[in-house]
This record gives sequence, structure tokens and C-alpha cells, in this order.
Amino acid sequence: MPGICISRPEFLSEENEVKMARSEHCEIDAEARELSRRRFLRNAGIGAAAVPFISAFAEALGGADVAAQEPPSRRPASSKDPWPKRPAYRFAMVCHQTADPFFVPVRAGANDACALLGATYTWDGSATGRTTEMVDAFDDAIDDRVDGIACCVVDPTAFNTVTDQALAAGIPVVAFNAEAPATSGNHAMSYIGQDVYAAGAALAERMLPHLKKGDLVGGMMGAPASAIEQGRMSGAASVFSSAGAHLAQVAVGTTQGTAATRTEAWYKEHQDVKFMFATAASSGAAVGSVIQNLGLAKKGVGGAAFDVSGPVLQEISKGNLVFTLDQQAYLQGFLPIFELFVYAITGGLIIPVDVDTGHKLVTKENVGDYLSRRDSWEGSSTVPVVFTPPRKITVQ
Repeated sequence: MPGICISRPEFLSEENEVKMARSEHCEIDAEARELSRRRFLRNAGIGAAAVPFISAFAEALGGADVAAQEPPSRRPASSKDPWPKRPAYRFAMVCHQTADPFFVPVRAGANDACALLGATYTWDGSATGRTTEMVDAFDDAIDDRVDGIACCVVDPTAFNTVTDQALAAGIPVVAFNAEAPATSGNHAMSYIGQDVYAAGAALAERMLPHLKKGDLVGGMMGAPASAIEQGRMSGAASVFSSAGAHLAQVAVGTTQGTAATRTEAWYKEHQDVKFMFATAASSGAAVGSVIQNLGLAKKGVGGAAFDVSGPVLQEISKGNLVFTLDQQAYLQGFLPIFELFVYAITGGLIIPVDVDTGHKLVTKENVGDYLSRRDSWEGSSTVPVVFTPPRKITVQ
């Protein structure tokens, strides 16, 4: 979900951070629950309708016979354009952290989609999370009469007016990476990004084997007011509450250095903690560094994070973090462009649908795939590389 992006979309100034209690039980966020429920109901019928189109699309590009062959005998994929003659569609993507490394694979996905579809897109918004700059970029896209707009909806209401203006002008709007709360009144047609509530719950489920009833868990939040971080924390809290574990939420700041200092200070006052996790990449790397500096792994204290920034991956490789969850940013660039293209070429017959880009588990067993490869899929390079799929798929 909107997420609210990363390392991402959780950028608040230190002085404006919401101060949180050092140790308190977390209430389950009913709004986050409702958002997941609403998404399911909205797309229950639409998702099934999209399957035949996607299957036809795959066959047109390469042919079903190609997919069925063994790897050694595969021939190169067809580059034939399966669609009739059409305009060169123009799209706009509006982001809250335009220069953040997290969005390198997002842009790679958008670039690839446009190359495949014969379309173009602009990348605009704010480099510092200013919603006013994002709204201005959104307005510019409407004035330019683009064929579709994808926006990181990082504010509950700031984008409501411009979204409605775009829709009234016949311009489809989708949210990517971050979406507004269910009750905000935002009318983006779909959301492509991580379901943050579900991801938070999945993270907590992965911790349960390391915990018993009554154990203390520390949840480090870089920007407590961030909808992404709130959603992840609420999802985790729902699992811990059911399991009888005690969750303490701690505001640690959005920079790794500050987060490490505050995490260490909190730990020294709560040395009975069994697991610490963070709801953002920068604070996740901080958790890993604290675990290493204080030798906590040997004391049985585990750590976890979100996203696949370089520092987080290094902490996993060193054994300081047990795991992280990858929201697969490439899809958050490719799929918005693809959905807007399909809406345009079908004259609105096929509308955008929600896509949860997931929470892929990354552990010491598979972190080498991230650290050793240089490619555009995860943002370690701008150059796409073709890799051989694994011969066996492990169920996570």
C-alpha cells in the first residue's frame, strides 16, 4: 500500500516527529483493516476479468509454445507489437522522493513498460517530500493533458481535489507506492504497491517462532506519522496481540545515525527485549548496527526490517538482522504504466485494479542474490540483466 514509500516515504523532520511513548501497547488500526477489506471487495470481480487479457498478452509477446519448452531449447522472445496502430500515449508519475535510491527500480520498471508499449512518461514531484510541490506537478500533468497519472498518495487529503479534477477531465489516476486511507475521500482508481498492513502482519508472523507469550518486542519507527509505517506497525501489532507478546513502539528518527542512537538508548532501558524490528529501511539498518555493536545476537536478540537498501542487506549478510521484507519496487513502476496503457487502448473498458506488490522474504540464505547481482530489477544498477530462474521454488 501506499506504502508510503523508501527508504522511503517516511521522511519527517526530526523536530516535527510525533513523540511516542517509550513502551506502550499498540492498538490495532481499524482503518488499515478496512482498507484491505475494501480493496478485496472492490477487486473481487475485476481481478478475474483481467486474467483472459493477461493470458492473451503473454501469448502475443512470446507464444504459449515458447513458455512450455525447456530452457535449453527456448528461442528468443518475439518483439512484435500485438496492438493495433495507436497514439504514443503520454503518462505522468508524481513522487514524493524523486531522487531517493529506492525509486531507481521503480523508474526502471516504468522505463521498461514504456519501451514495451511505445509510450513515454514524466517523473516529477518533490525531492524532499513536500506535498505542495507534488500537487503542483499533478496540476501540470492535468494541464498537459496526459493520458494517465500515477501518484504516490502520501497525504490523506492533499491530492483529493487534483485527483477529482483529473478524473473530470477524463484522465485516469492510479496511486503507486503509497495510498490514502480508506476514509480519506481520495478517488484514485487503483493502488499498486505493498499492502503495508498485511506486510506488517507477515513480519510479525515470522518473529513468532522466536517468541513466547509475554515476551517484549521493540518496534522502531522512523516517522511515526507516516501512513506506511503506521500501517506496518498496526499489522504487526494485530499478530503480537493475538500471540500475547508485548509490543513497544519507539520513535527513533528518519536518519540511520539518529535511529541507532535512540535504539541503543531504548535497549539499555529494556534489556529483556527478545526481538527488535523497524518499519523503515534506515531504522532497520540502525537496528542491525545496534545488535552488532552490543553483541545482542549472541544474547538471543533478533532483528528484522523492511525493504532492501544496501545497509539492510549488509546487516542480514552479517547475521545482525534475521530477515527483511522486499516490496518489489520494480513492479511499482511497471504496473502503473501498464494499467494506464490498457485503460487508454481499451477506451476505459478495462479499468485499473489494485495490485499488492508483496513482501518477499529475504534472509541470510538468499541475500547473496541481492548483494552479488548488479541489475535494474532491484536498483543496484541501471542496466537490465537476464537471469536464469531457479530450478526449484521454495515456498516462503
